[in-house]
Amino acid sequence: MRARVLSGIQPTGSPHIGNYLGALKNWAKIQYDYESIYCIVDLHAVTVYQDPQELRAKILELAGMLLAIGIDPKHSALIVQSAIPEHTELAWMLTCVTPVGWLERMTQYKAKSDAQETIGDGLLQYPVLMAADILLYQAAIVPVGEDQKQHLELARDIAQRFNSLYGDTFVMPATHLPTVGARVMGLDDPEKKMSKSAAGSGHAISLLDPPATIRKKIMRSTTDSNPAVDFETMGAGVRNLLSIYQAFVGVDDDAMKAQFADMRYGDLKKQVAEAVVASLEPMQKRYQEIVSEPGYVARVLREGAERVTPIARDTCDKVKHAMGLYTA
Repeated sequence: MRARVLSGIQPTGSPHIGNYLGALKNWAKIQYDYESIYCIVDLHAVTVYQDPQELRAKILELAGMLLAIGIDPKHSALIVQSAIPEHTELAWMLTCVTPVGWLERMTQYKAKSDAQETIGDGLLQYPVLMAADILLYQAAIVPVGEDQKQHLELARDIAQRFNSLYGDTFVMPATHLPTVGARVMGLDDPEKKMSKSAAGSGHAISLLDPPATIRKKIMRSTTDSNPAVDFETMGAGVRNLLSIYQAFVGVDDDAMKAQFADMRYGDLKKQVAEAVVASLEPMQKRYQEIVSEPGYVARVLREGAERVTPIARDTCDKVKHAMGLYTA
């Protein structure tokens, strides 16, 4: 029996090449090695205000992009978090066994709460909901990036605490960090990771950006004071461009040095831009085919929910029974 894998992504902003190279490409690659569940985590998105109409549109757009990237609905369950009530039901039961101190020490919570005058309780409880997402499906493998590793460790702590209090109930999830996922930095600020929420049109390359936009963003990207590529002294911006090229094209380090050493930045940017355009073109074409078929994306999401709901229901029933709650 194959182990179950689960991962999720928020439907906010526009999916960009950092999301693709750092996570989504890996999702498509590993899906056939496991029983795969991929979740659009819209409940996580509303820890801060979202325009309702825009959020609904973004959920469907993201689902279409995941299918275009290569998530196979015949094999993998593609689901929307809020469509399965057991996510929030389990989150409440897990909240009741999670010490507040565990949540207050989460680095993302501290960073976000320091940046806001008032915060909603959802921001504090966010990691418990993430734990519920994972534990609900008894997922053994959870592909996450470094920025979510602390939350995954908390999910393990919560599972262990529940099991010690009420008996073995949850599979202990293991970390599964991508081994080849590229860490893509912002084109305008290569010291910061590319983000869906960052302001500025020159920060990220969205997966649906047309070729002309991609070329324009890359040609305007930050480099350094050198006139050409120097692998010994290059700055973060040049390193980021080379990393993007290597991740899309798949050449090794020696080939990269042979190809780009002493190349002027204008020529470097042109080659990077063409590599990105060529790589995204089939994905964008497939996306247009997917969204042009009326009702297809909604049907995939509905079938995904139908496939995983029995697993979710079974877990919630076990948890309620373990805690002594009423089950009909």
